[in-house]
Amino acid sequence: MKKICAALAAAMIISSVALAAEQNAEPSEVNADAIEYDMNTGIVTAEGNVLLKHGATKATGLHAMFNVNSKEAHLIGNVIVVRDDMRITCNTLASNGQGHMAADGNVIATQNLAPNEKYPEGDLRTFTSEHIDYFPDDRKHFVIPTGGFAESRVEGTFTADQMEGWLDDEHYIGRGNAHLVSTARNMEAGGDQVDYDGKDAGKAVLSGNAWAYQDNNTIRGNRLTVYLADDGNLKADAAPKFTMPEMPKVESVSDKEKSEPAQLDKKSDETVIIEPEEK
Repeated sequence: MKKICAALAAAMIISSVALAAEQNAEPSEVNADAIEYDMNTGIVTAEGNVLLKHGATKATGLHAMFNVNSKEAHLIGNVIVVRDDMRITCNTLASNGQGHMAADGNVIATQNLAPNEKYPEGDLRTFTSEHIDYFPDDRKHFVIPTGGFAESRVEGTFTADQMEGWLDDEHYIGRGNAHLVSTARNMEAGGDQVDYDGKDAGKAVLSGNAWAYQDNNTIRGNRLTVYLADDGNLKADAAPKFTMPEMPKVESVSDKEKSEPAQLDKKSDETVIIEPEEK
């Protein structure tokens, strides 16, 4: 009788999840050692070896609550979330079902980038913090509001009091004690804010107490634009480009005496020196 009831309950859950999946386009699935399902609220409570699947996202944990209607999920304990080339481990994770994941406690997010033209051997990118907000549908946008550490196996490291970035665009912003280290170019840079764009030519805009150095070369300013050259050399603009105007040539009295004969005042035999006109 228990087996029959369990089978009926599982069938009801699968039917409800399947119906919700049809309505929301992406299929969902819940597996665990023990599952409770409230048909009135659409909430599934899972305990022990939880495996939650929704579309391209897979998540595991010790405990979970999942709403089959809204797709909201909350996982607790040894959480692992995998979607595309991203993997997140943390203590707890909450998802609103609308493309926002909030990970808390010992968060480690890794992106295993496949080999491409820019990275022939691929790249492994790691982001660590106590809290990370992740928006996979928005060009893999992440927000680290309480400070964190980002590392690229190829490019180097990036730290700041607050960080955010778009992995698909290779665009990262750090605010407060921002510090960028490019191991590939033997370069360090920092400031109150660093805006790093590495997808195309590669450059970092540093603002507020900005500095950058490579080998024995150091530059400082309130705003620096550092270009990460392909040859590994540091190139920077400390201020907007402008053309230095030529200084007007001012001729001294002694030079005037040597180049021109003295002119006589018709009313006097006194020699009068004609001063150069003011320019």
